[in-house]
Amino acid sequence: MKNIRSLVITSAALILYSSAVYAESAKGTITDHYRTVINKSPYTVEVCQDVVVSGDKTGDALKGAIIGGIIGNNVGNIENGGAAGAIIGGLLGHNNSKATGGVQRQCTMETRYKEESQQVYSHSIISFNSNGKNYTIRFKR
Repeated sequence: MKNIRSLVITSAALILYSSAVYAESAKGTITDHYRTVINKSPYTVEVCQDVVVSGDKTGDALKGAIIGGIIGNNVGNIENGGAAGAIIGGLLGHNNSKATGGVQRQCTMETRYKEESQQVYSHSIISFNSNGKNYTIRFKR
């Protein structure tokens, strides 16, 4: 019984939808509903900014100390030659470092998105009166 009833209602809805003359005589209305969709399109831009850098010479001093320690351990029979070489190498590495502090311009690539809104079809609703009873049916075209 339920299947026959829904078949009759669906058939009536299709007839009303396909025939404007019949829809007018049956006093039915069809309303289309839309929803907003945001479409995102990626694009890349180069963003540059001034960054404060510290000019840390620690890395260069450490490299000098390691190299000086290796050389000090391999030169003659000097007691604590590795330690002395490390100290001298660290001082030389620090003094010869080209690290400078200040402001530096740094650029990076960023992905951004252009947004466009678009109205797309969602569904339709048909409303009609049959034998004194109001019917509303939601459907997709």
